[in-house]
Amino acid sequence: MDSTRSDIDPSAAPSGDACVECAAQNGWWFHLRRCALCGHIGCCDQSLGKHATGHFRATGHPVIASFEPGEDWFYDYNTREFIRGPRLAPPRSHPADQPVPGPRGRVPDDWEDQLS
Repeated sequence: MDSTRSDIDPSAAPSGDACVECAAQNGWWFHLRRCALCGHIGCCDQSLGKHATGHFRATGHPVIASFEPGEDWFYDYNTREFIRGPRLAPPRSHPADQPVPGPRGRVPDDWEDQLS
């Protein structure tokens, strides 16, 4: 990783273990993404809300990291490429017992149809 990047802050803690906007709307998500600059947790583009991309558009923060257990990739919206990134402040993912999609109790039975 280029250590001179100003669009990644390894010390920024995640905003929680849920998509900020989906949680506020009592909604649900497919996968979670973390802003590598400020720690905002948003849902992926396969989710109905697409809140991680919405956060990029609203703030200009271009780099996200997966917030899924076992995944350690970064993506740059500006270049539309996966990039290497540093180890981010913990936690690095949502809790392993949080279902995908999530959260437990809010995912509709027909979630696959809603996402297709």
